[in-house]
Amino acid sequence: MDITFLLNGEVVSLSNVSPTTTLLDWLREDRGLTGTKEGCNEGDCGACSVMITDAQGSRALNGCILFLPQVNGKSVTTVEGMASTDGALHPVQETMIEHHGSQCGFCSPGFVVSMATAHLNGATDHDVQLAGNLCRCTGYAPIIRAAEAAEGTPVPEHLRNLSGKLAKDIPAPAKAEGAPHVQPESSDALAAWYLDNPDATLIAGATDVGLWVTKGFRDLGAVAFLNRCADLRGITEDETGLRIGAMTTLTEVEAKLSPLHPSLGTMLRRYGSTQVRNAATLGGNIANGSPIGDGPPALIALGATLHLRRGDTRREIALEDFFLDYGKQDCAPGEFVEAITIPRQHDTLRCYKLSKRFDQDISAVCGCISITGNGTGILTARIAFGGMAATPKRAAAAEAALIGQPWSEETIRRAMTAMQDDFTPLSDMRASAAYRMESAQNMLLRYFHDANGQTTNVQEVSA
Repeated sequence: MDITFLLNGEVVSLSNVSPTTTLLDWLREDRGLTGTKEGCNEGDCGACSVMITDAQGSRALNGCILFLPQVNGKSVTTVEGMASTDGALHPVQETMIEHHGSQCGFCSPGFVVSMATAHLNGATDHDVQLAGNLCRCTGYAPIIRAAEAAEGTPVPEHLRNLSGKLAKDIPAPAKAEGAPHVQPESSDALAAWYLDNPDATLIAGATDVGLWVTKGFRDLGAVAFLNRCADLRGITEDETGLRIGAMTTLTEVEAKLSPLHPSLGTMLRRYGSTQVRNAATLGGNIANGSPIGDGPPALIALGATLHLRRGDTRREIALEDFFLDYGKQDCAPGEFVEAITIPRQHDTLRCYKLSKRFDQDISAVCGCISITGNGTGILTARIAFGGMAATPKRAAAAEAALIGQPWSEETIRRAMTAMQDDFTPLSDMRASAAYRMESAQNMLLRYFHDANGQTTNVQEVSA
């Protein structure tokens, strides 16, 4: 594959690129830019953070699970590119020194890149921006103080308008094609190619597929990178609801859905890290069919419809019907997720994520519940869980125990008992089967108290 991009302001053109070479490996091994570190090599520690800029702006991403073709036509800024050419440090580098934010220094380059990207974007929610960067030496207090001290300082001139420099310096990036690997420019091109190559691997954000390579050492064979399919990205809204393109990132989904469904927005902010959400796509989160993915339970509770495409043929199914069994989805060879639609509705959704760590952790149980009533009884109930079965699944028996019944704790507790007919959870390293069942049942009780205006979030409860 042939690609062209900017690296710290300089044009780089590469030929015959292996499609699964990570940006991290290339930077360190081919360019000698060793400031970008390899820590976990799975997108959890942030030591490999880089700034990626395109027409949508600048964002921090994990270089360890970012394949080279994914930066085609974009600008890459590493920690070596944060200081000005005259040697003047970036404001966050200066404040990290002043506030003693670095000790062993291994994690520091990643912190600096994440902080500089947030600084460029005017983001001051530092706990969120830095949740994907791990430090075991200084702790976070001096690092947060450094980020706060840099607020309001000017963005260095060489980091301004990076997207404008892209249009000037590489107006026509190379087409990353060379059978059997492609980077289609539209969903039409993807559909035609995938129909002829149904065994190929589709790569969206690579936050999952990246680990197949870095941890599983898998040869992916033929691949298609979807990041240049602009018509698969974005959110449109009309009187019926929202249509979300499969390539829309979780960061974009969070920004759009948070005002409409605040509980979902709160849960999405705990989905991975800023770097992961900036890369991960909603379509990829669904298509990989994980039983512990946090997106599907929420979308199922909202009554989402999945739009699939195979060649020129399109079909729609309810999202809950897409998941057939563990590792098996209702998806024909050569068929891919094109979009997700969510009907317009009054917000009654609550999402409860249970995990060992608050930030950046896989759910033991993720429960998403939406119940409506008419003042005297319950009209509708949609209850979906991740982590309770081999697939994301609705609690049909619990829903049936609610519908038509009065809105009372007694009704809720009957539905909690009925939930035992819905799931037979397993025990693993994250939770025992009994713990999962009791937690899921208690999420329904929490919903009742939550909907009645009682404080149920432990982070908001005070003595």
